[in-house]
Amino acid sequence: MLEPIREWYQRNFSDPQAVILALLLISAFMLIWLLGDILAPVMVAMVFAYLLDGVVTAMQRYHIPRPLAASIVMLAFVFFCLVVLFGVIPLLSQQVTSLIRELPNMIAAGQQQLLRLPELYPAIFTVEQIDELIANGQRQVGQIGQRFLSFSIASAINLFVLAIYVVLVPLIVFFTLKDKQKLLDWAAGFMPNKSELAEKVWDQADGKIANYIRGKLIEIMIVWVFTYIFFAIMGLNYAVLLSALVGFSVIIPYIGAVVVTIPIAMIAYFQWGFTAKFGYLLAGYQIVQILDGNVLVPLLFSEVVDLHPLAIIVSVLFFGGLWGLWGVFFAIPLAALTQAVLDAWPRHRANPDPLLENTSDKAA
Repeated sequence: MLEPIREWYQRNFSDPQAVILALLLISAFMLIWLLGDILAPVMVAMVFAYLLDGVVTAMQRYHIPRPLAASIVMLAFVFFCLVVLFGVIPLLSQQVTSLIRELPNMIAAGQQQLLRLPELYPAIFTVEQIDELIANGQRQVGQIGQRFLSFSIASAINLFVLAIYVVLVPLIVFFTLKDKQKLLDWAAGFMPNKSELAEKVWDQADGKIANYIRGKLIEIMIVWVFTYIFFAIMGLNYAVLLSALVGFSVIIPYIGAVVVTIPIAMIAYFQWGFTAKFGYLLAGYQIVQILDGNVLVPLLFSEVVDLHPLAIIVSVLFFGGLWGLWGVFFAIPLAALTQAVLDAWPRHRANPDPLLENTSDKAA
């Protein structure tokens, strides 16, 4: 009964380097799983370090010393963060507040439209069904309001944590950029001997992860800006907020675009009704999604990952369930890492088929 397990073990773990790679992967997984909350500032800093390292490396090609390049890049990064913090976030907060104030009127208008359904389609809808639907909707809105209030209180409590992030993350990013090679050499000192397989996997995955993070953030900004321009030209209410949702929706492949379509369509309907402008807006939004998926994504990620759409969806669900938003953001690079491990993993036949051996001998 244990023979199949023994054969599987010999086929996949007979190589010592495969065992080392498996232990390293398990250790990294357990470290993130058990200490993820404590190491969250470090993980956030690593994302930004990956993003900015390419700029520092490019500046080094022009004979700029790495410490000076890291300092210049960090100053530009801090300036950009201040612009976002004091320029964009207040606009988003203002539009969220305005939307919350307008929400009761939207709900009332929606209820009036629902109450007309039994008159227009008596064979499909009844008054009892619509009343039950409205009651369920009111309960859901009440629960959402309670969650929003709880989130606001929790956010006020976590201001101290936010202050820690504001101080620690830039420091970690700066020293990571400045002393990158020293840190890599220090980490390499803890690697076991004969770990060439792990180094090969890391070399393949490292470039993909870095390019993916940079490409994804560039994609978010481009989609956000162009969607805002389109919404502003159309005169759509809450253009900054909705375009931000569209920009961040690209983090979740396939699913994000579908989910964000719902609030866009609802706000456009309450603003214009089923008019030609409503149709133009949805058509233009679909064009933005098509250009993103067929032009922008191939340009940014053509050499980063080559994964089947099913693998991407499964990765988003799996890693998102494990690590929340960060798991969703890193789902594709983690899937690419998994693919690199599977491609490099040594495989040996435990018991070669004698018939195949004899056939190959005769052929020789």
